[in-house]
Amino acid sequence: MNKKNIYRLMLIATLPLFTGCDDLFDPAIENQRDIEAMWAEPTYAEGFLANAYVLLPYQGSPSTDLATDDAVSNDQANNYLRMATGSWAADNDPTSQWQNRFNAIQYVNIFLENCDKVVWSNDQLLRTLFNDQFKGQAFAMRALQQYYLLRAHAGYTDDGQLLGFPLHLSSEGSGSDFNQPRATFRECYDQIMVDIDSALARLPLQYGDVPSTDNVPAKYTSIGATMGEYNRAFGSHFFGLMSGKAVEALRAQVALLAASDAYNAGSGVKWEDAANAAAIVLDRIGGINGMDPTGWKWFDNTSAIDNMKATEQPDEVIWRGSKASSSSMESDNFPPSIYGKGRVNPTENLVETFPMVNGYPITDAQSAYSATTPYDNRDPRLAAYIIYDGQKMGSSSAVITTGTYGTNRDALNRESGVSTRTGYYLRKLLRRDVNLTPSSTTSQNHFQAYMRYTEIFLDYAEAANEAWGPEGKGSHAYSAYDVIKALRSRAGVGIGNGDAYLESIKGDKEKMRQLIRNERRIELCFENQRFYDLRRWKVSLDKLNEPAKGLQIDKDAEGVLHYTVLPKVETRDYKDYMYFGPIPYSEVIKWSQLQQNKGW
Repeated sequence: MNKKNIYRLMLIATLPLFTGCDDLFDPAIENQRDIEAMWAEPTYAEGFLANAYVLLPYQGSPSTDLATDDAVSNDQANNYLRMATGSWAADNDPTSQWQNRFNAIQYVNIFLENCDKVVWSNDQLLRTLFNDQFKGQAFAMRALQQYYLLRAHAGYTDDGQLLGFPLHLSSEGSGSDFNQPRATFRECYDQIMVDIDSALARLPLQYGDVPSTDNVPAKYTSIGATMGEYNRAFGSHFFGLMSGKAVEALRAQVALLAASDAYNAGSGVKWEDAANAAAIVLDRIGGINGMDPTGWKWFDNTSAIDNMKATEQPDEVIWRGSKASSSSMESDNFPPSIYGKGRVNPTENLVETFPMVNGYPITDAQSAYSATTPYDNRDPRLAAYIIYDGQKMGSSSAVITTGTYGTNRDALNRESGVSTRTGYYLRKLLRRDVNLTPSSTTSQNHFQAYMRYTEIFLDYAEAANEAWGPEGKGSHAYSAYDVIKALRSRAGVGIGNGDAYLESIKGDKEKMRQLIRNERRIELCFENQRFYDLRRWKVSLDKLNEPAKGLQIDKDAEGVLHYTVLPKVETRDYKDYMYFGPIPYSEVIKWSQLQQNKGW
């Protein structure tokens, strides 16, 4: 099901959800269809499930990152900038997932209540296969939507309970009781896992055509299914929908959240549980040996992206959106000299976390870091993810000068709302071969990576270190140390000295924890992870409120560059209750049983 079909089905499905106004319209008969109409019309039934796909929670551009120590925006009206600087409230929450996730769950519940009645095919065997597949998707989608509700809105109430969200396992209508209490975090977690298990019982690990009946799962050959019949219901034309691999990755994400410091006291989920869940995903690709060597720059593998077929998946990617030609990300984030708006400005805070190429942090005496040549011999990921002074960017390989000596709008604070506020521009997620020149604008192929193996590797490393220590493996073939060594090595870090820094800390659980968190910050930067990572780790309030820093570069009369850290480009204003997001104020005032999180 491609996006075009999803949108078409969305329109079909939403027809009965609109009400006409008698004094303005005389609704056509087809606009007054009942839910039961889906029983005889499979396309109509699919439309309800398609709505949940349309409401997927993934954001293709950095947003929550702008409310962390990783980035700021040069757009003073940006909602996340305002949120980070003191305007986050229960009635002003750009991170809220409440409405869209519950809307999606409503569509899924309607589908689940009716899918067994749908005549998917006049052939009973095919009807069974299609029903299994679509029902598996529905359970998977409900689990996904619930996870994002949990991450955004779980929290402790004034009476000390760790609550999640109201569980809605059946569709709601005009006669429903909408005044429902929030379930506990553990109850929400358990329900997500039930839905995940229900999905995995029905979905293939990956959609694709099998070459013979011998490759058809036994549960379907036992009822007479052949290769042709199986491929009709589970074949490559369904690529892009949520597969078993994606569901297993979701399970790892949910378990990591529940095991984290902010939640584990109330969830009862252990670090070992999270490590084991992640290992299931990784073992399917051979563990460390299956790590994609170019996975750290998946967005920049332009030839592979351009040649990628609709039914292909890059080795780094577990689940992705469709490939499409665009230039919107570049238009928003290219420096202004190459016709971008320069919206996302990485911070000096983030830049300082990239080690030297020898693997040592820049604060370590053995790193050989020099403040007078701060970008020399750094981790290659720095140049791949962030545009700093003197780098080239764009289809013309234009030199980007962010120092105050620059002659155009790329220079630090040269023009409000366009120029960088920190001395840096975004590089990650962008294609340099996009041309924004007004007279010759070109777009290029992009896709959104919903789930990446690198994230799951980092999930495992974090959980394994907490459960068994840096070199402990539990029942698996690799440790946290093994994962981090492999991630750093593939980026070219520490390969000249056997990663001496990593070797020096591999016996220290606390130092390994900090390194894992730092690697997660680097590898997943600008992918809307850090905002939630900081909160689930329950870092100190001082860390949440760490000011965003920048770097000013001046040139003297002799042409020597001088680097000055700007300590407060943008201050943060979070309160101690803001480790957990609010329940929307508009909901709390309507329903007496809906308890608000403490402080909001």
